[in-house]
Amino acid sequence: MAAALATCDMPTVIEGVRSARGWSQGELAQALTYSQSWVSRVVNGQQSLTVSQVHDLARRLDIPLHLLRFGGAGGAEASGVERGSGALDGTREPDDVGTRGLGRGAREELDGTGRNPSRRRDPARSVATGPSALTGGRPAGGYEGYHGINETTAPALRSITGGQRRMDATSPARHLLPGAVAHVHLAERMLGNARGTAFHTELSAAASEASGFAAWLSADLGDMGSARMHYRTAVVRARQAGMRLLDVYMLGSLAAFEIDVAEDPELGLGLVREAEHVLGPTAHPTARAWLACIGALAHAGLGDRVSAARSIRRAEREVDSPDNAQPPWPWVFAFDQAKVAGYRALVGVRLRSPHDARAAFAEAVAPAPRNVKQSALLKVELASAHAEAGDVDEAFRLAQEALTTGVRFDSERVVGRVRSFRRRYQGPRAHCVEDLDDRLSSLVTGIPLSG
Repeated sequence: MAAALATCDMPTVIEGVRSARGWSQGELAQALTYSQSWVSRVVNGQQSLTVSQVHDLARRLDIPLHLLRFGGAGGAEASGVERGSGALDGTREPDDVGTRGLGRGAREELDGTGRNPSRRRDPARSVATGPSALTGGRPAGGYEGYHGINETTAPALRSITGGQRRMDATSPARHLLPGAVAHVHLAERMLGNARGTAFHTELSAAASEASGFAAWLSADLGDMGSARMHYRTAVVRARQAGMRLLDVYMLGSLAAFEIDVAEDPELGLGLVREAEHVLGPTAHPTARAWLACIGALAHAGLGDRVSAARSIRRAEREVDSPDNAQPPWPWVFAFDQAKVAGYRALVGVRLRSPHDARAAFAEAVAPAPRNVKQSALLKVELASAHAEAGDVDEAFRLAQEALTTGVRFDSERVVGRVRSFRRRYQGPRAHCVEDLDDRLSSLVTGIPLSG
């Protein structure tokens, strides 16, 4: 084993560790988190390794990096490393490994490009020693430096997501989405680089948050497929992070999307039940109240008045709990009675109980919402309640205000909700109805209203 370490004979090192620990090759592959077929090729000398992969394998097998070198005493020339250099301890990288690791005959066979396509690989030396194995100018100091991963990476990614979320209150989704998607790609790249490090869990959580926000923006623009894809990615990353509340938050967000945007309350209810199972009965009251309210929306969408009311009552009990003072991450604000009232109002609209809905809206909007797009969505719901109660002028006034916000922020979610409100209205055709029809028509044709 000492000789294998001295010459960086990774097939022998890996096989020696497997034998010493009494593992099967499948158990070895599981410990390394690589496929068994890949490990088999490495052990048999059929798979060359990059320096980064050697670092990764050594870390997973608890082999100190300073014990690994390209060549031992007298063998530096043959191993592709200048004599005396420590190629894998982060102290020095070889300057020219293109031909020095080849024997005389092999060097004579090189073609004009400096490559030797016909050369057979020595199974005892599985580390790739060509320039492609040492790309990118890895800084001295090890794996974390090379991949740009350290204890600041996840907080930096989460800070970017937080800044983007704050901008959502005052910026059109179409302006934010390209940057949000690019941020998702960056988070995923960092997560991939963090595999096998102590930072993988935090980066999984950061990637989950980034995907969740991209999903929200996609839904605002009416891109249902992308929204669903990003939400599902957010759930997967939350589970990889092993953070139960984040898992529940993303599952609940996907459920709310299916219920309220995709208009599939049955699917949404199934997701709520899965989230409740993950959450458990002893979780923070904010999480339990929030999920109960989303479940109430699903029940209302299915016409189940009794179950919807039961869910709302459960949410009301949870928010009154003395343990509900401070919201748990990833919730930013405590889930209070005003928020429950908002859901109670939405349930009333869906169950065609306009008087109950209007009373609940009055309680819910006492503190004005900070997000004008969210406020516009509430106005459409309140407009529906007024229309059901026969107050047509007020209903269409609210719909007009919501439409103005939707057009201003280019929010397909808000504009689509106004269109849905208009389709559902079957009352008399008053002037206020015609005015809204004209505005909606001008959005389709692109022809501005005259006068």
